[in-house]
Amino acid sequence: MAWQQGVSAPGISPAVFVVAILLPPLAVFMVRGLTPAFWLTVAATLVAWLPGVLLALLLLLMPERLPIR
Repeated sequence: MAWQQGVSAPGISPAVFVVAILLPPLAVFMVRGLTPAFWLTVAATLVAWLPGVLLALLLLLMPERLPIR
């Protein structure tokens, strides 16, 4: 996938990306609600902070490739 400069995920504000770095489960909750994706992000964040951040960013940036509802 080629990244284009200035392209962001549609409908997601930049503040959500900041929240995804600071509190990954909160960012997933803000976008997807109380779904299995939220609980998976909580579990990943409890293991360590970095896996939670990576999962949250993947869920926000590529929702069609990770269809966890």
